[in-house]
Amino acid sequence: MANTQAICNSFKSEILSGIHALGTSVVRAGTGADTIKSALYLASATVNYDTTAYSATGEVSGTGYSAGGVTVTNATAPTNTTGASGVGYWTPSANIVYNTVTLTTAFDAALLYNSTQGNKGIGVFTFGSQTITAGTFTLTVPGNTSSTALIRLS
Repeated sequence: MANTQAICNSFKSEILSGIHALGTSVVRAGTGADTIKSALYLASATVNYDTTAYSATGEVSGTGYSAGGVTVTNATAPTNTTGASGVGYWTPSANIVYNTVTLTTAFDAALLYNSTQGNKGIGVFTFGSQTITAGTFTLTVPGNTSSTALIRLS
């Protein structure tokens, strides 16, 4: 069997776990899992691929909603598939729920971010424009598979 140049598939999931510290110095001080949060943004906001960190600018506000959003249940370990085109993937282990909120200005995006690591942005996820009055807003997370996971690296 010949050698084949490729990024190791295991590395793809290990970077999601913070195992590798590339660069000239290690910046990780903690040994526990990071706290991941989800904040909702107004339809008139501008959160996208350029968003580097959580910001209150453009975030929804309303009864029962706290700035910064909610903590995401982070009990699923990142994993990966095998083979030359392997995929590293991760999905939160539970739906993201905003309980008993009133948000009367249209919102259509959620920012997933790492509050342990300086509120660094992970991803922006959009959905149809919503408002809610004294209700529960639930973001249903996809299955944690290589083809459906919320975060997939290939």
